[in-house]
Amino acid sequence: MKEKALIIFVRKPEKGKVKTRLAATLGETKALSIYVELLHHTRRIATASIADKFVFYADEIPPDDDWSNEVFKKRLQADDDLGGKMKNAFTVLFEAGYSNVIIIGSDCFELSAAIIEQAFELLQHKDVVIGPANDGGYYLLGMKKLHPCLFENKQWSTEHVLRQTTDDLERENISYTELVRLTDVDTEEDWMKTRKV
Repeated sequence: MKEKALIIFVRKPEKGKVKTRLAATLGETKALSIYVELLHHTRRIATASIADKFVFYADEIPPDDDWSNEVFKKRLQADDDLGGKMKNAFTVLFEAGYSNVIIIGSDCFELSAAIIEQAFELLQHKDVVIGPANDGGYYLLGMKKLHPCLFENKQWSTEHVLRQTTDDLERENISYTELVRLTDVDTEEDWMKTRKV
């Protein structure tokens, strides 16, 4: 059985199609520039991981992207809501034989390679590991087998997601642990808070 897999959810960096909440106050050009920085950061920390790495694109896989084909395998996200997209990605990798799978996005300057490795280590002792974000969501989710309840009946992209997820974990008696709380960059305030990281 294969051991570790790291899923990275990304979007093709196109003006007007990424970081729309940032664009609302900073403009589309600046929002795109910030997203490109976030992608660079995410690519750098993911490259340092010893896991097999999978980039799941939201819409299309660009033929000339900056994610090395020698390091990253490319996939498309399912045509579904965020929960369905994540559930599908986990399913694909568990069915491929991986025993520890972690998903991250591309929105967190504070996320580090060390935190990703810590998450894999914690999966040796818990069923699920979750990285809480300051906005009430999460920046990382890891598990050793698929728990479909974590992807169903959630108010995605709201401040309720983390609480709804931990409520499910506790109700289903699924053991879990939380990582350090970090800030996802979704708004100008988030950007100002993390730009010096």
